Amino acid sequence: MEHNHTQFAVMTASARPTAPVTHLRCRELNRLDPDPVDHIFASKGEREAEEMICQVLENIAFKLDSLQCAKAAHSFESIKKPARGIMNVGQQIGLIEVTEAAAHVSLCAEQRDGVALSATMARLERAFDIAVTQIWQFRDRH
Repeated sequence: MEHNHTQFAVMTASARPTAPVTHLRCRELNRLDPDPVDHIFASKGEREAEEMICQVLENIAFKLDSLQCAKAAHSFESIKKPARGIMNVGQQIGLIEVTEAAAHVSLCAEQRDGVALSATMARLERAFDIAVTQIWQFRDRH
């Protein structure tokens, strides 16, 4: 097998095009509706409520893993189901940002937009990480 390599000239500082650079900052505000968590703790008791919330969070983590595997395999069709599952489960415990990000992941998969999918999946993962912390902080305050 023959390999052809092309050499590119090194650009000097004066030859580099200049363009404005936009710095994007991710807002750290992650929205959590406390009512579902309050209701779970009020109706089930502390021990059972903690177990239930742990199961829900583990379920979301499992679905996130499924999303990553499907994305790595470029299987847009395999992304929609776990994304919708995250939406449904996230709504049960008031994870508003997680639910919205999962909806956007599903939409990107439907549109077969790999770049947008990568961005929205990163957003979903950040939202989930923050939500886990917020849920336990919320519980500790009550």
